[in-house]
Amino acid sequence: MSMITPSTRSRGPNKGGARRNENNRIYANPLPIIFNEPPPSRIRSVLNTLGLSLTEVVSPHCEGIFDPITRSVWVTSSKHTMLLWRRGFFGKGDLSRSEPSWLARQINNRRVGGKQMTSEEVTAKRRAERRQFKLDRAAAIAAVAAEAEAIFETEGRVIKPALSGPAIPSAATWRPAPAPVPETPATPTLEEEEEPVELEPIEDIEHLQLTLQEAFFLAWSLDCLTVLDPHTNDAMTLKQIWHAFQIAHLPPTLPPAPSPPLQFDNPFLINYVVYHHYRSLGWVVKGGIKFCVDYLLYKRGPVFTHAEFAMVVCPIYEDSEDQETSSLDLQNSSPFAWSWLSTINRVNSQVQKTLILVYVTIPARSRLSLDILNTPACLQHYSVREVTIRRFIPARMRD
Repeated sequence: MSMITPSTRSRGPNKGGARRNENNRIYANPLPIIFNEPPPSRIRSVLNTLGLSLTEVVSPHCEGIFDPITRSVWVTSSKHTMLLWRRGFFGKGDLSRSEPSWLARQINNRRVGGKQMTSEEVTAKRRAERRQFKLDRAAAIAAVAAEAEAIFETEGRVIKPALSGPAIPSAATWRPAPAPVPETPATPTLEEEEEPVELEPIEDIEHLQLTLQEAFFLAWSLDCLTVLDPHTNDAMTLKQIWHAFQIAHLPPTLPPAPSPPLQFDNPFLINYVVYHHYRSLGWVVKGGIKFCVDYLLYKRGPVFTHAEFAMVVCPIYEDSEDQETSSLDLQNSSPFAWSWLSTINRVNSQVQKTLILVYVTIPARSRLSLDILNTPACLQHYSVREVTIRRFIPARMRD
């Protein structure tokens, strides 16, 4: 519920319906691939009876450039960028908080009045209004306290300052003050009366950054992304992508040294197992570094609701000797302190998110050959388990 405006229950069922309907139209497809149903016919009914289907699968083919330094894939085409964002919320704009809206913000800055605000501008406006509401409320409470103190000094009566009432703004009644209108319109000068200078078109310099987990999911599971080699600009094969993404997470080596061998505890494999697991269950998975976690889970996407779950990935070695001999120091692979867990849980409880510890079991080297890491077939040997953590608040959980 917003601190500035009342909840949707008090505003009526039609309030905000236009924006909600627009989001439902724009983000109607949960994935880049589309299933086109043929029109009803006798042939279709017969095929459905036989368990067959005439449904056409339309898979777009987007392109991205692999960047091993940032461990990401850059999608520079604005068409491909909006397609991947609006069909599954993949990636992040490098010049935006989430949605790639840099160009829309620049165009809005050139317009005068009646502009269509982007999601980032709406968030900034709400934060400014919330900050102003707190200042106005604090000033009103201070004024009531000063009035009570003045009555005590002059009349000797003790009055308890009220924290609510007509004089104290509340979240349901407070509205931002309208912008001041000048009393006399400014007289245009000779320079302003001249014809306006035609502005140059704005070049879209923003690109969409896909994590390696998102890029491989799009390339392997959905077959709608082509990854280009950063040196030759040629399309990489699935095997080349699989090896390159794993090597990007390994410690760098000197050029004369051979490429490091693949390992079962490679961070790319562990994080991809978690990403693929929840994406295949219908969740929208986004990065959660803002809340000190690895991933956030959305039911439909960031434009509809806030994330309900915050996940911390905890790798577990099937064989403890593999952890001792490994050259990688995986995060959260060793037992963590209770203070760390309490801190993470408190942060996410404050933003109404449920903390989930996702345990990924790493297969033992003793029972599997390293050659299995050459293909994604190795993913079937990893397992995922979840543990939900809830912060106990005695004052709220007595019932």
